[in-house]
Amino acid sequence: MTQDEPVMDGSNEAGTAEKVAGIVEQIRADMQLRPREDSEKVLRQRLEDAGLHLDDAEISRIAAEVQSGPSVVD
Repeated sequence: MTQDEPVMDGSNEAGTAEKVAGIVEQIRADMQLRPREDSEKVLRQRLEDAGLHLDDAEISRIAAEVQSGPSVVD
């Protein structure tokens, strides 16, 4: 390996499920600060920003879960 080659040990790579879980927790925390904000709209934007593509039914399911579930950051 040369000095210019990146080290790819997987420690900085997260799978889609882990990324979605992280986004969900961020949104849950945000909803506590801004409860009137539309969680589905925020979720769609965050997923798009992260380059993650889920179908509409899955996004709606997760958004409903965000609104009804507590955040682990409480």
